Amino acid sequence: MASVTYDHVFKEFGSVTAVNDMNFNIEDKEFLVLVGPSGCGKTTALRLLAGLEEITRGEIRIGDRVVNDVPPKDRDIAMVFQSYALYPHLSVYDNMAFGLKLRKMPKDEIKRRVGEAADILGIHDLLDRKPRQLSGGQRQRVAVGRAIVREPKVFLFDEPLSNLDAKLRVQMRAEISKLHHRLQTTFIYVTHDQVEAMTMATRIAVINKGIIQQIDTPQVLYDKPDNLFVAGFIGSPAMNFFRAKLQKADGRLMVDTGDFAVGIPPERYDTYRNYIGREVVFGIRPEDIHDPNFLPANIHAETITAKVDVTELMGNEIFLYLVSGPNTFTARVDPRTRYQLGDTNKIAFNMDNFHLFDPETEKAIR
Repeated sequence: MASVTYDHVFKEFGSVTAVNDMNFNIEDKEFLVLVGPSGCGKTTALRLLAGLEEITRGEIRIGDRVVNDVPPKDRDIAMVFQSYALYPHLSVYDNMAFGLKLRKMPKDEIKRRVGEAADILGIHDLLDRKPRQLSGGQRQRVAVGRAIVREPKVFLFDEPLSNLDAKLRVQMRAEISKLHHRLQTTFIYVTHDQVEAMTMATRIAVINKGIIQQIDTPQVLYDKPDNLFVAGFIGSPAMNFFRAKLQKADGRLMVDTGDFAVGIPPERYDTYRNYIGREVVFGIRPEDIHDPNFLPANIHAETITAKVDVTELMGNEIFLYLVSGPNTFTARVDPRTRYQLGDTNKIAFNMDNFHLFDPETEKAIR
């Protein structure tokens, strides 16, 4: 097993910097997810570690070994791609054994490794089949099995679930999490899907334009985003943002959007004292906006009036798309809510769970 270190790593394609001063450490046996929008540099970062791209500047270490100039086959890593990349003319067994045969490994050892991987993944009864006889989920299991048999120090996953339908993605997320727990190996996983990241990761690195915006546990990213990008990327539906001004009125500290104003709890006054009279970005998650008739207990609620523009009944909850003056925002409310399209109603903000950001630096104000 091994840790992985990116030491001030850059990757440039001509005038484009795809990876910009990436500098962090992945602990041994950790499950780290690189997440971000398409084109943000997350797959490039993975390919640099795999040796499929050449580093422009900096160092990558696996354990204590610098691997910048080490060929991919000698880095002791295994990679699972978005495409299954199986040989169509070979059986499942031979697909999984192919890399081991190239290394001239003894037949008994190959049989042991393939058998153990098949047991772990529940594909023992598929070993004689060809890829065309398998479902998408079964093919992805074979691709993962082909990586497992190598018994590498580090597993790399590049959006491996993107080709699967929604139900199968949920199932395979759980399978990969269980696999990590069972193998106790370092996993590095790339995805643009923040739900995958939140449900699977030990830690998440949020990347934008080749730069790591924040790296921490899923809960810390959700509760304490460092900047506007992380706040808007983590969470589904996304956090609502309002341009506002921090004002003092009648001894209270208020966030004033120009269309509505909500009060800040007194215990947080000191945090924002230096921003009184200044522009801010007010952020609040849809799950912290409620129908006042079904408020959670013991919260600091501030009510405003808003018009219902769209409703989406989800069964266990309702999404309300709301309008207040020029502001549009989303609420995730109790399924007993009876608000109808076109209604103008009271809406309650949970002001125990709001965020303020500096509009110039886009950093969280803490």
